[in-house]
Amino acid sequence: MIIDGEADFRTLLMHHVTTHWPDANITAYDPTTVGYLPDAFSGAGNDLILLGDRVGDRDGVDILRQFRKVRGFPPVAYFGGAEDKPVAVKAGADAFFTRDRVHHDTFVVRLSELLAANRRTVTTGSLFVGDVAAGVNPLIRGYRFIRKLGTTEHSSVYLAERESSGQRVVLKVLRQIPDASDGVGAFDRFLQEYELIAELAHPNIVRIFDLGVGDDHAHIAMEYLDGGDLRERMARGLTESSAVRYFRQMASALAEIHKVGILHRDLKPANVMLRSDDTVALIDFGLAKRLRLAMELTDSGEIFGTPYYMSPEQGHGGTVDARSDIYSLGVIFHEMLTGVKPYQAESAMGIIYQHARAPIPLLPARVARYQALLNMMLAKQPEDRLQSAAEIPEWL
Repeated sequence: MIIDGEADFRTLLMHHVTTHWPDANITAYDPTTVGYLPDAFSGAGNDLILLGDRVGDRDGVDILRQFRKVRGFPPVAYFGGAEDKPVAVKAGADAFFTRDRVHHDTFVVRLSELLAANRRTVTTGSLFVGDVAAGVNPLIRGYRFIRKLGTTEHSSVYLAERESSGQRVVLKVLRQIPDASDGVGAFDRFLQEYELIAELAHPNIVRIFDLGVGDDHAHIAMEYLDGGDLRERMARGLTESSAVRYFRQMASALAEIHKVGILHRDLKPANVMLRSDDTVALIDFGLAKRLRLAMELTDSGEIFGTPYYMSPEQGHGGTVDARSDIYSLGVIFHEMLTGVKPYQAESAMGIIYQHARAPIPLLPARVARYQALLNMMLAKQPEDRLQSAAEIPEWL
């Protein structure tokens, strides 16, 4: 991983690395545009960190010290002015290079030594994502595996424990290999999106503790939410007051992520988790635009998943914006109030057709006071909907 604020310098270091290691997978990170990595960033999944001193308004050595506070952090090579060497070495740099005089042979030899030393020290390996059913545990530096929580075609989710603090976290490991047309850019954008989420500190957004990328994976360490998901909670039945309270919290979270330019795109009860204090937290931001949407068809013919909650424009492959998330939230609100989804059919296409063509269903008399708000959220055309989730509290 290369961290520096100058694109030309990042490109230079990439050239040095790939000339000797043509198969190296490199993440280029610009803190001056993306923002600083969180204090809890562990570097997990990386064999080496190449840290330059051009990092915006922070001192590069201070960032080096931050990294060195994290147990098990990978080796760091620091690039700065000649006068910076004593303080950088004292701060914990494993190697130092004068920024404007990087000699290729010296660079390769020193990094090869760091890699060899690190492999001898980290006997478990930096990462292996295997089939837990076959007895192979995922190994990500800095975490202890507890159990596997779930898996999809592209990712696995694990309950783990941070070795530094004993805190339980959820590790989501994406196994998607970037395609040739997009390169590592999809991973970069995925991580940048989660870095924005990590900085929000909103009570109804899952807390992100750590982000990392490896040869063919990215991983996110996030808050462990022990109250189950909203789908399970709705199955037990919700009171009107609980439905409105959860709805208000979800709307607040959506307004916050939309404010920083993030769309959820896959808002559904399974992506709304509960804490033990009965507050909700949204998870899985933006993942739907990275991964192919999967739909599960049961033996009875019922479909669970995204089609039930898709906006008309998303279901027909159109352009989506924040108003698509508002539509999905409206579907969830209807289901929380009534116990049934507004549109149902025997096929995914049937559900998608109803979203676009069927009338907005009427609420039962006991909750009819919310009909006007629901009409504004479930309007077929985006321009006829509420234009911002921030408007929802006023409607309530």
